[in-house]
Amino acid sequence: MSKKIAVLVGSLRKDSYNLKVAEFFKNLENGDLELEIIDIGHLAHYNEDLDKEPLPEGWEEFRTKIKGADGFLFVTPEYNRSVPSALKNALDIGSRPYGQNAWAGKPGAVVSVSQSALGGFGANHALRQSMVFLDVPLMQQPEAYIGQVQNLLQDDGSFVKDTQEFLKQFMQAYQKWVSNF
Repeated sequence: MSKKIAVLVGSLRKDSYNLKVAEFFKNLENGDLELEIIDIGHLAHYNEDLDKEPLPEGWEEFRTKIKGADGFLFVTPEYNRSVPSALKNALDIGSRPYGQNAWAGKPGAVVSVSQSALGGFGANHALRQSMVFLDVPLMQQPEAYIGQVQNLLQDDGSFVKDTQEFLKQFMQAYQKWVSNF
């Protein structure tokens, strides 16, 4: 039986490098994993005053997808040494109302993708901090910091061979990680 994996991309840019990585993962033969990239760009900012019927557009559908997922894959850039606000907002919406955390107990992994040499290290670890509270056990190894991503793409838009191999190995490890839950 395949496991449903919700893929959340922190960058909302149409030609986002992070989206390219998420799509690379989605297009791999993932064996028992069924990846779905979940749109988070349309979600209204979380405000507890709005968390009552009728809910803001998209919140209920988003929460249902998170509840229905068997695991999570987060692909994020780094904004100001942290995660983009759209991703943090999605975490908040999925964890509320209090006592109804849709993330809890499901395995996850983080891939940070950046044009800088640090590869989104700050965002990767900021996201890990939130996952501790949300009770999402994260895969520890291999870590994935994709730095200077703009130099890792070929003319046709595909990743260079070494990057493709690294991403494939990462996904194999993630598949193994998820199968243990």
